[in-house]
Amino acid sequence: MTSESTVHTNHKNIDVHCPADGRFVASVPDEGAATVTETVRGLRTHQSEWEALGPEGRAMWLRKLRDWLLDNEHRIIDVLQSETGKPRAEAAIEPALACDLINYFADNAGKFLADERVKPHGPLSMSKRLIKTFRPYQVVGVITPWNFPLAMPAMDIIPALLAGAAVLLKPSEVTPLAAVELARGWSEIGAPPVFSVLTGRGDTGASVVDSVDFVQFTGSTATGRAIAIRAAERLVPCSLELGGKDPAIVLADADLDRAVAGIAWGGLFNAGQVCVSIERVYVEAPVYDDFVARLAKLVGSLRQGADDDGYGIDIGALATPAQRDLVARHVADAVEGGATALTGGKAGSTGTFFEPTVLVDVDQSMACIREETFGPTIPVVKVADADEAVRLANDSEYGLSATVWCGDRARGEEIARRLEAGAVNINDAFSNLFALGLPHGGWKQSGLGARFGGEYGIRKYTRQQAITVPRGPKLKRELLWYPYSPIRGRLVGRVLRALVARDPRRRLSVTSRSKTL
Repeated sequence: MTSESTVHTNHKNIDVHCPADGRFVASVPDEGAATVTETVRGLRTHQSEWEALGPEGRAMWLRKLRDWLLDNEHRIIDVLQSETGKPRAEAAIEPALACDLINYFADNAGKFLADERVKPHGPLSMSKRLIKTFRPYQVVGVITPWNFPLAMPAMDIIPALLAGAAVLLKPSEVTPLAAVELARGWSEIGAPPVFSVLTGRGDTGASVVDSVDFVQFTGSTATGRAIAIRAAERLVPCSLELGGKDPAIVLADADLDRAVAGIAWGGLFNAGQVCVSIERVYVEAPVYDDFVARLAKLVGSLRQGADDDGYGIDIGALATPAQRDLVARHVADAVEGGATALTGGKAGSTGTFFEPTVLVDVDQSMACIREETFGPTIPVVKVADADEAVRLANDSEYGLSATVWCGDRARGEEIARRLEAGAVNINDAFSNLFALGLPHGGWKQSGLGARFGGEYGIRKYTRQQAITVPRGPKLKRELLWYPYSPIRGRLVGRVLRALVARDPRRRLSVTSRSKTL
């Protein structure tokens, strides 16, 4: 197989600006349906050869991509900062995470995709060798949001490619540049042409959904619902990671220093633009005052602004003016309803910054508690006890993840098992995302399916195939085949009855023929 360019051009362009200062960064094409169709056709042409390489052959190319990412790390981090306004420290995480994903799935692909021998469960399959195989979908479409332009695509592209699928990525039109870099890397290492990136707006994404064999989408619940409907109409599978409103529960015996530090980071990392950001906090009454005082002090000390490569900023910009305005609306709604901003509470004077904000005196009816904010706000609610905290935490249409902060870890685990969320981290935030053997998926309106989860993370991009192979002596025909006869029919019936019955009386008795009235 030969390599070909995966960066496509078109007369229509999308301008990318840095949200920290509004400067123009680059333009990318706004591809149309015809380009999507043509690209998918090309990917299908090469997919069978890619599948034939086997897990180790495919892993070789992914490891070359890992090395390319490391060799170009500094420039990629620059690109990430330019299109997102992230602090350097947060942008630097993305290439490293992509490389970790490659290492995990490349090292385990052979084991995860190996044929499975299945033990016969009963008499009808005893004479067969039973095999379960995993065959990839031909073309997987990956549609990603703007909050992690490199790490988010990597979470899905890497296992899909290693599964043997060809992959088409449609990144967010807000932050498409890191995805273009990923396509450049795939081309520069000379990899087979089974990975392409097409940039564009919503219509481009819709065309991807209409063309591929499996859809992996990360984004809003509203868009995810529309994709699920279209995928169902086409009878193709989809996996959706959607919105979240993740709660944190702080128990009275928690280490408050750790809880404050962890919740501040878990709520404000990437300016709160993480699907699993801590977006509401429930604190037991005995430690509430101490907790909010410490949290406000820490959040108020964080440095916000446009970062360079000096790692001197803690909180970056929001991705778009619309996202900044949504955060402002949630804060204004809370304040008008009687809440207080202990720190922050205002949009910045430049770019799309919004000050990191701690809200108190909030209640369960406010938008900052009910709706996904996706911004640098931490609303804190006082609760009487753990039972009230669990009830309020579960009072949400979302169920992506949650955290529990406690001294007694056994009690923390008991509370975790009562929470309606796909993941619960005890005394930590985001830690499940770095444990690739665990599944990452949402409950309720937070999505369908999951990422990671060991072998599931790669098998989700495959179709299971059942193969039966005769064993034992060759037979001219099976006992159940035509022509039927009274003697053979009764004999087979008695043998089957003896094998499926679970008590001696029914195993040995013969049912008399019933009469029709």
